[in-house]
Amino acid sequence: MGHREDLLEGAKRCLLEKGYARTTARDIVAASGANLASIGYHYGSKDALMRQAVIASSEEWGAGVAGAPAAGDAAPPADADPLERFAAVWDKVLQRIITEREFIAAQVEVLGLLPRDAGLREAIGEVLPEGGEGLVAVFEGVPDTEVDADAARVVGSFYQALLTGLMVQSLITPDAMPSGADLADALRRVTAGEVLGPK
Repeated sequence: MGHREDLLEGAKRCLLEKGYARTTARDIVAASGANLASIGYHYGSKDALMRQAVIASSEEWGAGVAGAPAAGDAAPPADADPLERFAAVWDKVLQRIITEREFIAAQVEVLGLLPRDAGLREAIGEVLPEGGEGLVAVFEGVPDTEVDADAARVVGSFYQALLTGLMVQSLITPDAMPSGADLADALRRVTAGEVLGPK
């Protein structure tokens, strides 16, 4: 790897170990083996490098969810019952949320910084639609290329909202996390108008 890649890997390690706001340029240099001047040369600033580390880490985490084996039995085929597939995929996602607490903590910290950091907000805003597209592809069991813009915008936003909420919940009450089956049951109840019980 060259200095640029070393710096990014070092910044990703610092993101997990120290968090976004507490990471200094010297921390990144120590973690990467690069020199201080190389941050400015390759990324322009420490903040730009940390923004890239957040995006790269998120992309890697998402790719890991897509490629992870299903929790328990094999994931249902694409033509399986939609709620069954929904539950199975959420079980995969929840397993990663529960076991990768440093990553989740870093993501939630970044969310809290967005209102005050325009550069960070802009960087994440640029890749958010792609993230929604990726989530739809994972949940539908299809390649990203089969997800149209409308599905990515509407359904992708729904999955992103659930994912963000579950990440926050995992840090507050990790022992009270729902299962994929719980989430599927909740969705079924809401869409059937049976939140408070069968009518």
